[in-house]
Amino acid sequence: MYQLLATTPMGIEAVAAKEVQTLGYETETENGRVLFRGDARAIVKSNLWLRSADRLKIVVGRFKATTFDQLFEGTKQLPWEEIIAENGSFPVSGKSVKSTLHSVPDCQAIVKKAIVERLKKAYQKQGWLDENGALYKVEVSILKDEVLLTIDTSGAGLHKRGYRLAQGEAPMKETLASALVLLSNWKGDTPFIDPFCGSGTIAIEAAMIAQNIAPGFNRDFASEEWSIIPEGMYDEERVKAEDAADYDKDLSIQASDIDPKMIEIAQNNAAEVGFADIIDFKQLNVHDLNVSAEKGVIIGNPPYGERIGERSEVEAMYTYLGELLKRNPKWSLYIMTSYKEFEVLVGQKATKRRKLFNGYLECTYYQYWGRK
Repeated sequence: MYQLLATTPMGIEAVAAKEVQTLGYETETENGRVLFRGDARAIVKSNLWLRSADRLKIVVGRFKATTFDQLFEGTKQLPWEEIIAENGSFPVSGKSVKSTLHSVPDCQAIVKKAIVERLKKAYQKQGWLDENGALYKVEVSILKDEVLLTIDTSGAGLHKRGYRLAQGEAPMKETLASALVLLSNWKGDTPFIDPFCGSGTIAIEAAMIAQNIAPGFNRDFASEEWSIIPEGMYDEERVKAEDAADYDKDLSIQASDIDPKMIEIAQNNAAEVGFADIIDFKQLNVHDLNVSAEKGVIIGNPPYGERIGERSEVEAMYTYLGELLKRNPKWSLYIMTSYKEFEVLVGQKATKRRKLFNGYLECTYYQYWGRK
């Protein structure tokens, strides 16, 4: 059993925790982290299925350190040989916040030296370790003198689904897009509209959720090469994921954008994941958006009006969304924006608000629940 840690964007911890619980594991949450215990299969399943987490790491140890000696000895006492193979490659990255040991390069070097000493003794090696095998990315993270040592099981971030061939100027991470859909509880039984679709990420993630397609199905993970993962386990779980997918589920998903170039990019991205005939992409000004069904959901990440000259245009968009909502009271609206007066322009208070970050920009996710 391993102590596992799923990293998340701030504000998404509860969403990721619910996903982990759905996989069958009990969770604890901290800022930007979901902690749980699991075996090798938990590592495989979590990498394949977690939609809103950024990475999955193994926690090797946690301890307090205010001196380099404490950091060295604390690191050396941990059972690194239980995870890192004899010829494993283990680069060390690091960060330090509000801590006595504030020199990150020094902390990285000391952790590296301590792991080398531990592994040389464990594997009865003289001289250098080969480090020509599988990759084990070690991170030393120090916050208020509390050291957290982890190994990354994912490799590339979990947002790298493999379908995004191209993107716009300010693309939303797939993990955040997925979280927006998960927070709406949309399952594919009503129409779905993204009127600001950009490169199509929210609509594509929505289709994957509705058809129960594992987000990590078409990519590789660093831990696939590790000796602690039984041979064939990733392939076995991929077969289970394939069987669990509901590819025949009928969906009504419309994604639009005012920019024809973005529509072309979005269509290509959707085709890459097999959704060319499932998502209806069209060039459309949001002011021309109308709905025909009695109920449905609109989820979007519109322009925020941050640039000079954009503000009045963005305000008019938000006002129109409010009018659309009043005309269609059974529709739900979910909008993420950094614009502080959004509710004023929509003309009503959101049912629920959640603080989220799009990159480093603090935003609010305004949730208007349609009448039952």
